[in-house]
Amino acid sequence: MDTVNDTVHGEYKVPGGKLVVVDLAVVDGRMTAVQVSGDFFLEPASALDSIDAAIEGLPVETGEAALAAAVTAALGPAPQLFGITPEGVAIAVRRALGVADGVDDAGGAA
Repeated sequence: MDTVNDTVHGEYKVPGGKLVVVDLAVVDGRMTAVQVSGDFFLEPASALDSIDAAIEGLPVETGEAALAAAVTAALGPAPQLFGITPEGVAIAVRRALGVADGVDDAGGAA
């Protein structure tokens, strides 16, 4: 877990896709100040706010599948993701928190 000014940082390169970067803080066991970024594209661009909001406030113990489900639910059917997936976002979050949930550093299954 990389820590800068009380924030943690995680990255994940989606196989065949783009880089997902997550920076967040942890307060009282919950994720706060969530910022997802990377070299991917979203349509509409405002969908990024929905991704950040889906993660904001979740307990740090939230697993990869539940994180991906929260992102999927927050996005709904309209937004299009180019180069990332909700699962990729979840992996980057878990890496920021220092856990990799069955994914090795090369991006494949462990």
